[in-house]
Amino acid sequence: MPTALLKTDLGSLPLTARGKVRDIYALSADQLLFVASDRISAFDHVLGSGIPDKGKILTQLSLFWFDLLQPIVSNHLITAEAAHFPIELQPFLSQLAGRSMLVKKAKMFPVECVVRGYLSGSGWKDYQQTGAVCGIKLPPGLRESDRLPEPIFTPAAKINTGGHDENISYKTVEDTIGTTHAQALRTLTLKIYETATKHAASKGLILADTKFEFGLIPDKNGEDQIILADEVLTPDSSRYWPAQTYNPGGPQPSFDKQYVRDYLESIHWNKQAPAPALPEEVVTRTREKYLEAYRLLTGHADLPNT
Repeated sequence: MPTALLKTDLGSLPLTARGKVRDIYALSADQLLFVASDRISAFDHVLGSGIPDKGKILTQLSLFWFDLLQPIVSNHLITAEAAHFPIELQPFLSQLAGRSMLVKKAKMFPVECVVRGYLSGSGWKDYQQTGAVCGIKLPPGLRESDRLPEPIFTPAAKINTGGHDENISYKTVEDTIGTTHAQALRTLTLKIYETATKHAASKGLILADTKFEFGLIPDKNGEDQIILADEVLTPDSSRYWPAQTYNPGGPQPSFDKQYVRDYLESIHWNKQAPAPALPEEVVTRTREKYLEAYRLLTGHADLPNT
């Protein structure tokens, strides 16, 4: 198994942000470099072990979806071909190949655009307490993992402090970014989800919920246009379930960090720093789950050697 890349080091290139997974570097006033590491987080902590190739899987899946969704919405991608990166990045290709994207710098909306087609996660908890999700009333008597009558837009406020994002109402989105942009983001989110759901279903997967990030960049005429940014429809940002074993009434097996969460619960970790390392078996099984999602969704047998 390859070694996990936990932290990038690109010499004197300015690091603008280091998230739970991505390292973001400033290349110029209008270009950024996104590098997806192999870090993995659970319960809001980055763990002591990485998942080899996870960053490559997330990047290649995002590229697949950016391409598929191009007829619906433009995105921030300039190129993901490391050989085409600026000359100052060429000494670092061993860190960048297959896991990085050169992107346009966008003015990001401070909203996580969450869409739910099924009742799970925090939406299920909200429904149990209030009969609604983000203020949207739902029919009584729904079970955990039930399909909703129709997909719902349940936005969250982006909180960059390492904690959970906070669910907010649509009215709050309107108050924050204006009615026109709020309507545009809701419409785009639901349209992308519809397209992605159909593709996932054709591959034997249920896309239960997902989240998107959008920003503004100037078009050729200097007018602001909405673009899709960050990661798209990966197992880190989306809940995928195998359609063959779908059985509402409880949680479903998913293509993400399930083995990691199960292991951490089994050792009764108090969910405080420092986060523990993972046994090799958990790392291997988690990597296999991410790879399986990639293979199913893209139809590719393996990751490209870029």
